[in-house]
Amino acid sequence: MSAGAGPGVSRTVEDEAQLPLVVDDPVTQRFRVHRSALTSPEVHRAEVDRVFGKSWLYVGHESEITEPGDYVRRSVGGRPMFMVRGVKTGNVNVFHNTCTHRGAVVCRQDSGNSKVFQCFYHAWTFDSEGKLKGVPGRDAYAGGLDFDELGLKRVPRLETYRGFVFASFDPNIVDLLTYLAGAKDYLDLVIDGCGGSAELVRGSHQYSFGGNWKLLVENSFDGYHAESTHDTYFKYLVSLGTDLRGGVLGRGVDLGNGHAVIEYSSPWGRPVAKWEALFGEDSRPEIDRLRADLAEKYGEERAHAMTEVNRNLVIYPNLVINDIMAVVVRTFYPPAPDVVDVSAWELAPLNESPALRQRRLDSFLTFLGPGGFATPDDAEALESCQQGYTSGGVEWNDISRGMGRDPVASDEEQMRAFWRRWQQQMGTAADRADAK
Repeated sequence: MSAGAGPGVSRTVEDEAQLPLVVDDPVTQRFRVHRSALTSPEVHRAEVDRVFGKSWLYVGHESEITEPGDYVRRSVGGRPMFMVRGVKTGNVNVFHNTCTHRGAVVCRQDSGNSKVFQCFYHAWTFDSEGKLKGVPGRDAYAGGLDFDELGLKRVPRLETYRGFVFASFDPNIVDLLTYLAGAKDYLDLVIDGCGGSAELVRGSHQYSFGGNWKLLVENSFDGYHAESTHDTYFKYLVSLGTDLRGGVLGRGVDLGNGHAVIEYSSPWGRPVAKWEALFGEDSRPEIDRLRADLAEKYGEERAHAMTEVNRNLVIYPNLVINDIMAVVVRTFYPPAPDVVDVSAWELAPLNESPALRQRRLDSFLTFLGPGGFATPDDAEALESCQQGYTSGGVEWNDISRGMGRDPVASDEEQMRAFWRRWQQQMGTAADRADAK
């Protein structure tokens, strides 16, 4: 019997074992995900190749490497990489962080500036364009060894959009703009809302928690949990004089290729250009000026979207941009089915005034920072889900909320968009028989 069998039709044990891990039934308006998709080591191993190995992955932002020789070290899809601004060309280069001699990591610092990168093991030395420049005892190598072929290995595909640097390990992947689909327009809103030029604020928030990475994807644009999980934050806002009676109104949007967003109006302020009492009366003139500047440059309708509409954007598979009370860029990778390593940065307008930057960072730390109202709550909730899966007895997660109507921000259409793309990429690796 097929996965889409109607109500009242019985399935055999053999039928159930062959069901896909994602069951999408528009007839009965049920969408389910088998919990082994969140616990199975076999599924995790397949994801490394079929999802992280076949997608465009976020590496960093061009503002991190503005000067020739500037570099940052990153884990991209679980692989050690580094991004460097070429000294000769000025290009953004992304290399596999491994020496072509015997494999040791070449770039050993998280960030800095250097014209050359020397492997500490045997002192092979490479320049910022990846060329092998130094080999101790080069004359000991007989003919046949081509040193020009032993430069650092570049990532197969590298493209940028509005300062965001993406790489892919799949040489045949579609171009980045095609891949981004509708997410491109939301990246434009974020950058244009920063006045057209943005930078990552120095410093990052890095942490791990005990849950499956796809739970963090769901959580990142799940409007349904906000009122219950983050009740303390809303009480905090009320104590400061924020009027929450209007509630949170918005929608979920499938942007194509697994990307999705929830966008919503809310009563809290945004340092971008929406004043509230929390920011203090002395900040009102500057914030009002920023709002007027955006309206003059982009028109009132677009300025409204930039300043008064919040958005939680997921770019498949593992990039999250929370453009809310602050703009947070977050990426993550799972070293195991039940562990996620997370890195987050704050994005801000270039040349922002010190006072406004301080308010922006306060907003980030208050809600999404290490000790904020949201991040610890979310990590606790996702770890609780992962613990609950070990209980057994329940096989499926239900993600049907809002099917059959125009999705609102508290529905789950955005999650279904992600899971449909995940199922497509995983193919037969996401059949229950293969997940055992």
